[in-house]
Amino acid sequence: MTQLTSKEIIDLSKEYTFFSWSVQGQASPIPVERAEGIYFWDMDGKRYIDFSSQLMNTNIGHQHPKVVKAIQDQAEKLCFVHPGNTTDVRALLGKKLAEVTPGNLKKTFFALGGSEANENAIKIARFYTGRHKILAQYRSYHGATHGAIALTGDYRRLAVEPTMPGGVHFLNPFCYRCPFGQKQESCKRECVSHLEEVIKYEGPDKIAAIIMEGVVGSNGIIVPPDDYWARVREICDKYGILLISDEVMSGWGRTGQWFAVDNWKVVPDIITTAKGITSGYVPLGAVIVSDKIADFFEDKYLYAGLTYNGHALAAAAALATIQVYDDDHLLENAREVGKYLGEKLEDIKTRHVSVGDVRYIGLFTTIELVANRESKEIMPASVMGEVGKFLRQNGLFTFIMANNMGSMLFIVPPLCITKEQLDEGLAIVDKALEIADGNTK
Repeated sequence: MTQLTSKEIIDLSKEYTFFSWSVQGQASPIPVERAEGIYFWDMDGKRYIDFSSQLMNTNIGHQHPKVVKAIQDQAEKLCFVHPGNTTDVRALLGKKLAEVTPGNLKKTFFALGGSEANENAIKIARFYTGRHKILAQYRSYHGATHGAIALTGDYRRLAVEPTMPGGVHFLNPFCYRCPFGQKQESCKRECVSHLEEVIKYEGPDKIAAIIMEGVVGSNGIIVPPDDYWARVREICDKYGILLISDEVMSGWGRTGQWFAVDNWKVVPDIITTAKGITSGYVPLGAVIVSDKIADFFEDKYLYAGLTYNGHALAAAAALATIQVYDDDHLLENAREVGKYLGEKLEDIKTRHVSVGDVRYIGLFTTIELVANRESKEIMPASVMGEVGKFLRQNGLFTFIMANNMGSMLFIVPPLCITKEQLDEGLAIVDKALEIADGNTK
């Protein structure tokens, strides 16, 4: 293959391919040549610290040799079979998922990503309950396909409406910007009462499921109060509603547990996941359901199918990735280094007037920037653009959000990161925040 220059790669990519969630003429991709661990390099040899695990999915780090070898071995042996057939890696992965998921979750329907996983969770919930409505939070992202975007609460849904009917939204338990005007020290969990009120208005007998991200991801790392998941579980049981935990982003060690709901010892009826299941090395999504839901389909037709359901190459990658989480003690590292990161973020908050809030659980963290701490006025997108430009110029790659939901700088590195590597990246963030400080009121 002809060796392309950086400019040729960018120009050809922009002329012949679309970039997601962007004005195409403003896309500014980095032409990546190689990667290892928490770093990647562009075609000109510039090194970047990956502070967002690409798209919060390269959890084990880049190019782990055990997973690369597993993919190579599987590709040499067998890449693909008809989804009605099966393979050893599919069989073993299904068993492994039943082992690492909580409680009585047992059986998996495979997809190729988080959007597809949530699409099929919607189908399964509707088939099982005979109901059609699905409740989801406003500050949420569940995917870009027709049903998944309908459940998404953020601004990305609005542009593509009308979407799938039956999606109903409710307010998040967002303590920093409490929609009920409460203070944490005197909170009476109006967020829980609000959810139950919405259920009563919508008709409990019409609601198939409530879907929530284990911890809200791209809308700001919103860590719920410790009793929130348990109380939603109680409400679901009260009305016969299924509880779905979307663990696409918050799963696979990201919060220091296999899945975010494990932090609160709650067992959902369905877990949807993707991203970290293969660390992004090969596309794969999964819908893991309880034994009761699995039994329901033993004598009933499952109207769901995908050409790449149970793809052999993806299954092999997932098995190897899950083994790496264990072998490299990545969940333990996420907890240990995550605690250190939390302390560092609290220190950053005391030193930068532009930092309104810091939120963290494991290695799932964000810094929320504000133009005014007292009013919590959102930092303008133009300033966030300057912050992002500084980070990139100085060799740090991370996810930045700036919209009506807030302005966030995410720190979501691979779970293999060390404290020393974390300090290296935080030093760059520290400097970038001086730009934001200079734009406060």
